[in-house]
Amino acid sequence: MSKTKILKRVFEIIPGGVSWGIIISLILLSVNYPVVSAIIIITFDFYWIIRTIYLTTLLIMAHRQISCQKGEDWLGRCLGLGQQKGWSDLYQLVIFPVYNEGLEVLRPSLTALSTSHYPKEKFIVVMAFEERSSHAHDNALALEGEFGGEFGAYLTTFHPDSLPGESRTKGANATWAAKVAKKFIVARGIGCEHVIVSCFDADTCVDPEYFGCLSYHFLTSDKPHQASYQPMPVYNNNIWQAPSFARLVEISSSFCQMIESMRLEKFVTFSSHSMSFKTLVEVDYWPRNMISDDSVIYWKGFLHYNGDYRVIPLYITVSMDVAYSNSIWRTIVVQYKQKRRWAWGVENFPFVAIGFIENRNISLFKKLRRLFHLLESHVTWAIWAVILVVIGPLPIFFGGRFFSQMAIAYNLPKITGLLFQFTLLTSLTWIFLSWTILPPRPKGVSWFKNVLLVLEWFFVPFIILVLGSSPALDAQSRLMFAKYMEFNSTLKGNKVL
Repeated sequence: MSKTKILKRVFEIIPGGVSWGIIISLILLSVNYPVVSAIIIITFDFYWIIRTIYLTTLLIMAHRQISCQKGEDWLGRCLGLGQQKGWSDLYQLVIFPVYNEGLEVLRPSLTALSTSHYPKEKFIVVMAFEERSSHAHDNALALEGEFGGEFGAYLTTFHPDSLPGESRTKGANATWAAKVAKKFIVARGIGCEHVIVSCFDADTCVDPEYFGCLSYHFLTSDKPHQASYQPMPVYNNNIWQAPSFARLVEISSSFCQMIESMRLEKFVTFSSHSMSFKTLVEVDYWPRNMISDDSVIYWKGFLHYNGDYRVIPLYITVSMDVAYSNSIWRTIVVQYKQKRRWAWGVENFPFVAIGFIENRNISLFKKLRRLFHLLESHVTWAIWAVILVVIGPLPIFFGGRFFSQMAIAYNLPKITGLLFQFTLLTSLTWIFLSWTILPPRPKGVSWFKNVLLVLEWFFVPFIILVLGSSPALDAQSRLMFAKYMEFNSTLKGNKVL
């Protein structure tokens, strides 16, 4: 086995090893040294209260940014920049990687694109189908007939199955489509530096002002080719039809992304994103054998530009589907698999670590800081709910009579209870903010859904345990034992996506 492969296995083991090491150590301490364990748990509880205040503050700040910029005439601001900024030379390449999504999912995405407040002749739209999908050619023909004349260019691609060096991932399909688009762009004499590429999930419906906002930030940012551009994802397409449980999980996911947008030193691309097409070509496109292509592409840019690469948040929304099924149990399974796939982003850790070892042009301090941020985020994701919900009561359970008579045994449940009360208090802020990002309630949907929007937050403790730490621990354990995940399509609205 080569040195690189050995290092890769070591770095694959580290996240799961750290997470399970912390959990097992706290359990053993609770059994053998309950006082020590109780002190650690109380410290963690106080840390989590402070962290909750901090994150809620960031959420409010991000929400304010979205509210302030809502309704902004971004195209007008682009026009106001004048010709010196090269506004008229910009093209928008939009790629929709498609697997088994049906027309009922794809049509709204293309319709939203066609109604954008942006010159249609500047769009190059690529519907990227998988050749192995049985309905690909029929759906492609139908969409081309409906939308083929709506844009400056409309391309359809079919990604062949089982190409050498590829896995069945979205990144492989998107890369195939981008290479086809490059041939089209070069043949028409368009420079790659004048093209912004957006890779959208198939169910992504853009805000009408999205491309104006994207173009404005691209034209006015320092080193625009050394940045990715990240909109705020919301799951509003079918949110009124989705069950409360699924709706709550997806609203929380949207909030987490808003929070991350305020922490630029940790901000990484997620799901639907945009970047310079010139940069995409230079870094050799999205990964073709990794599941977390949306975040890996950021790290490829970071390594290519020797650490001088960033993500610029766009405080404008793109809307996607809530993942759910036709029963509560199946919805839990669907949500769990989706969150586990997101948590599989832990595969970035060995990728980045090896990249840092091979790249000597990035400072050691920056390498260590970014690796720590990456590891800390995944370890925290995996352990926090387990510590709060499962390990928290263990010192009292195993402490015996002597421990139960100590002051710390009296205070531990009170502090843990205070934490949950504080969590419910901050949930009121989250509830209010969740109302503000919802689309209008459609006709035919009962007003009682508004009541459920409040009542559903009582599911939070259950979600914390089942869909908080569990998927992350699952993903890290698979990576630790080299049980590599395959890309699993997500079931949304009773349809495989």
